[in-house]
Amino acid sequence: MKIDALRLAKSAHDPIEAGNLLREYVQARILGSLHESRAFESLSFVGGTALRFLYALPRFSEDLDFSLETPAGYDAARWLKKLKRDLEFQGFDATVTFSDKNVVQVAWVRIADLLSPAGLTPRKERKLAIKLEIDTAPPAGARLETKMVTRHLLFGVRHHDLPSLMAGKIRAMLTRPYTKGRDWFDLLWYSSQIPAVEPNMTLLSNALAQGSPCREPPIQASEWREALASKLGTFDFEALRADVSPFLERREDSAALNEVALRAAISKD
Repeated sequence: MKIDALRLAKSAHDPIEAGNLLREYVQARILGSLHESRAFESLSFVGGTALRFLYALPRFSEDLDFSLETPAGYDAARWLKKLKRDLEFQGFDATVTFSDKNVVQVAWVRIADLLSPAGLTPRKERKLAIKLEIDTAPPAGARLETKMVTRHLLFGVRHHDLPSLMAGKIRAMLTRPYTKGRDWFDLLWYSSQIPAVEPNMTLLSNALAQGSPCREPPIQASEWREALASKLGTFDFEALRADVSPFLERREDSAALNEVALRAAISKD
């Protein structure tokens, strides 16, 4: 409910945390609505927000990413109409837009009259915006699991397992034309698990072939460590830390983004 979202924002230590808490609450409501629509019979939950909701990654995330696994029954337009009704029932002034023109279909959920009542802006017209992306032609090879979401609500979602989520992250890091501190923080998180997570190599190989078909020479999945290591010497680490810091539960954790730690994270030992 909107009143619960505002209560969360008021409990925050500062405006940055308040914005993160508001966004995450609405994300949970979106996921809950999709669950009720049985969307996860067709989709799997992927990306950094999946790590946050399912594995307690200690950083907040902006977007909701999904992979189409079972085309039968896929009806994003219907699910999103229900989502709008659900959000309005919960007291939110919501607009939902959807484009299915590309392979990666995109929806935007925008919530009016939330940031201003939460004390985050004097401009009443500003809206909280959350992007949903659905890859309707994902690379093959992901392994799927079902896990309970327990953040704000309680429901089950189908998702990529950790090695497959890691493969998706590495694919993004190797094919993006820009660098995100959030990507590298997530890589540190994967390497810090006991035992350390290793990527799903079948999925990574297929994803790289799909994501960089014209690259010469093509990126080989078996060389992902070397490919990432080659990027480290070009980094502005202050910019890397500045990118991730606003999203961290403990902003001081951004100090972990240094060359020594990152080289250790991608080493084989």
